[in-house]
Amino acid sequence: MKTIDELLAEGVAGKRVFVRADLNVPLANGEISDDGRIRAVQPTIAKLAEAGARVVVASHLGRPKGAPDPAFSLAPAAKRLGELLGTEVAFATDTVGASAKETVAALADGRVAVIENLRFNAGETSKDDAERGAFADQLAELADVYVGDGFGAVHRKHASVFDLPARLPHAAGYLIATEVGVLKKLTADVKRPYVVVLGGAKVSDKLAVIDELLGKADRILIGGGMAYTFLKAKGYEVGISLLQEDQLPKVTEYMERAEKTGVELVLPVDVLVSADFPDLKGKTPAVFETVDADGIPADKEGLDIGPKTRELYASKIADAETVFWNGPVGVFEHPDYAGGTTAIAQALVDSQAFTVVGGGDSAAAVRILGFDENAFGHISTGGGASLEYLEGKTLPGLAALEG
Repeated sequence: MKTIDELLAEGVAGKRVFVRADLNVPLANGEISDDGRIRAVQPTIAKLAEAGARVVVASHLGRPKGAPDPAFSLAPAAKRLGELLGTEVAFATDTVGASAKETVAALADGRVAVIENLRFNAGETSKDDAERGAFADQLAELADVYVGDGFGAVHRKHASVFDLPARLPHAAGYLIATEVGVLKKLTADVKRPYVVVLGGAKVSDKLAVIDELLGKADRILIGGGMAYTFLKAKGYEVGISLLQEDQLPKVTEYMERAEKTGVELVLPVDVLVSADFPDLKGKTPAVFETVDADGIPADKEGLDIGPKTRELYASKIADAETVFWNGPVGVFEHPDYAGGTTAIAQALVDSQAFTVVGGGDSAAAVRILGFDENAFGHISTGGGASLEYLEGKTLPGLAALEG
């Protein structure tokens, strides 16, 4: 995989460099609530601009239906990028239309432009190779060189991620190089004990990575909504908690495999339960109680791991040499149910291990909860991409950059 430093050594002054970034940031009323992904790609963009490139930044945001939708405009991300770079960033109001062509044509050396959300064009995500390729051809007309730095999208076979690099000289940006280097530390020559913390809502989202990690991790700590399928598999009452009954046979199999292979699979011993899901907008105080994991009332829902589980999980992390964490262990968006996720984050901070926060909601949580990002070994920008890498899958975006 060619590096951006090799590309810079060849010279990029005056060249139009297309940077496939991941500016898929959370928006609330048009305001960015977490700019971590923009800050993560800033070094690549800044370095190219300093070298005199005409930088064309592209990304997706959300899941528009292949047509323009103001709710998913990249305009706020372009504005924030300009603030971080300390310079004006031009913004094209379409992807490959008149505005994009005019904006790119007007770029001077060392200047930066952002084109509108790639997913406003159906060709970006099309499963039809010809339709996707046609969009990639149009994008290629905007650039002389391609730099892939949107790690959060490399597991997608999309036009800007997979097809476009084949049409232009290409290299990997700093973020992708860092992400791949970190993930290699989680898959090859891992320092042990190796502890994995998995949370999030659905156990089905994590089955493949659990399957892979059962042969590699020393301990797997389970939290979040997915934990209740495991507790149900143990024969416990889980009330109205999140439950994927169709996954019970697979979860039971994994629990048996863990016992046979000596992998410590750790489940919550107590949980916070309530009859009502919390108000995440007004964040009014919640009415809840703490019960043992085998004592969840039939009319209540588990919303966070309890204090005994927090202490247990912290003790399981304390002597680790490597920790990977993906997924909050409770409804951290509400202060009354943020204690479990806070405890996991603090345990990572207190640990002497190489710690990786695996993107998505976990990365947002540590920032929202006020933790210093530098206290962790690495905070990934790609939750799904990180998981698929750990599952051993070939990621289309990385394969394209290696080609």
